[in-house]
Order: sequence, then C-alpha cells, then structure tokens
Amino acid sequence: MDANRKRRLLIIADDFGIGPATTQGILELARSGVLSGTVLIANSLYARDAAAAWRRAGKPIGLGWHPNLTLDAPVLPAERVPSLVRGDGRFWHIGSFLRRLFLGRIRKDEVAAELTAQLDRFFDLAGSPPTHVNAHQHVGLFGAVRDALLDLLARLRPLPYVRRVREPWSLLWRIPGARRKRAFLNHFGRRAAKRQNARGFPGNDWLLGISDPASVRNPLFFENWLRQMPGRIVELSCHPGLEDQTLLGRDCRPGDGLLQRRVDELGLLRRPGFLEAVRAAGFEIVRPSEVIEENKTAEAQRIAVKKERWQHVAS
Repeated sequence: MDANRKRRLLIIADDFGIGPATTQGILELARSGVLSGTVLIANSLYARDAAAAWRRAGKPIGLGWHPNLTLDAPVLPAERVPSLVRGDGRFWHIGSFLRRLFLGRIRKDEVAAELTAQLDRFFDLAGSPPTHVNAHQHVGLFGAVRDALLDLLARLRPLPYVRRVREPWSLLWRIPGARRKRAFLNHFGRRAAKRQNARGFPGNDWLLGISDPASVRNPLFFENWLRQMPGRIVELSCHPGLEDQTLLGRDCRPGDGLLQRRVDELGLLRRPGFLEAVRAAGFEIVRPSEVIEENKTAEAQRIAVKKERWQHVAS
C-alpha cells in the first residue's frame, strides 16, 4: 500500500485519572500495545495519583488532556466560576450543564478561566503539553466552550491533535446503539470540526465508538464498526477500565450499567482477535504525535506551493 494512502487508526482511552481502577485498567491495556493514547481529567480527585502511576509505568502511551466541566469540582475556587457550579461547589451534571449553556447561563470568561487552570494543572502533572485533546462528555463541541477551548489550544506549539466528533450519517443507521446521542453529537460535531479545520488543528476524519451499555455486550461491537468505517484517519473512542467503585455518585449510579460498560469495553479491546480485525479492516494503529507530524509536513508543503505560485506570478 502506498505510504500516503495508509489508513491510520487512533485508539484513545478517555477518562484517565477518573478513578484508581479505571487508571489501572487503562495502563494494563497500554502495555498490550492496543492503545494510541489516553487523556487525563486534570481536575479529578485522582488525577495526581494517575499521573504518578503513568510515570512509574514508564509512560507507556502518550498522555493527552481531557478538559472537563461536568465532573467533580473546578480547579479554580467556586466563587471564581459561579455559573459553572452548583450550590455545593461542584460542576453541574451534563444535562443541567447543557441546558444552562443553551440558555446562555454559562459565562464564556469563566469557562476560559477554568480551562486555563486545568491546562496549567495538566502541565504540572504531566510535565509537558498535551499532544492530543478531547473534552469529557463532548462539551467542547458546544458554543462558548468550543470557542474558549480552541482559543486556548491555539496557543500551544505544535498544535495538538483534537478529536473530531463526527461519523458518516449512513453508519448511524447501520451500526446499532446510542443512535439519538450519536445523531445529536454528529450534528454539533460537524460544526465544531469545520472550526477545527479552519484553525489548522490536526485530527481524525471520522470517529467510532460512542456507545451505550447494551451495545458493548456484543463481543464484535468495535470490530463490526471498523469494517464499515471509511476514511484515512479514524479514531476509536473508548472508556476501558476495571470495576471502579469510586465512580458511583460521581460518573454513574448503581444499576445504570455505566460502571460495567467500562469493564466490557476493556474486554472488547483485550479480545484475542481484536488486533487482527484492525489489520483486516486495513488500519495501522498510530499515535497522535504521528498525525501531528503528518499535518506539519502537509502544511509545509502547502506553504511551499503557495510561495512558488507567488514567485511565478511575480516573475
């Protein structure tokens, strides 16, 4: 296959640091060579321990940033970001957050201040800028959060890989599971992707893996999706982990299936035939840093072509 036509697959484990057992599961999976990277929730109660575990493990995968406005408490004092927090000083849960955001009750300046504080915390914990970024519960797709986040990331050099939350509409009907959620995110994700493209952020063509607890009980869930996914750069979003009781009351509730979903996704990615299915679908697993370098090369080529054209016109 021509080197310029290879299909790249990034497998990014979300929610690193959300809880100890989740972190452990992601690190175990990283040692098997399945993952391209993971993303740290810098404001989590367990973020510092997770970053220390990552270093002790020899930094087996790249550590990106998972900006978060819907879990635990902000990095900044609650009185600095009153529109982002409930009366107990913790972030609004996702449903309430989105309602407030769409009603104009979330202040962009407070979003920008909190995201800046979280990025500073990430630098402190990881010791380097993030190579890849995606927001917890996809809040980076929407309005003031999207704009504040892209403004902040535009200061980084090189520009990080930023997840594009979009999939072909045809797959929405062919692949079962979480269809309403996927349609909602696809609508806003396509808008956000246009802004990311315009500002030069490297990213994926398509995203797969948005699921519900019932979907991932199918042992071939990810593999079926990979076989049907077009595109040259594709990301598989996943939430693997061991059973993590610290998530109850924070990220999930007893009986809602979300705790078990992480265990099930870990099992799907550990399945003996998974890597062979990746290759059979024509993919090569790569890291975000490789996509960043490819983007830099392509941008340099575009600039050289423009320069040559202007020189030709001038002569």
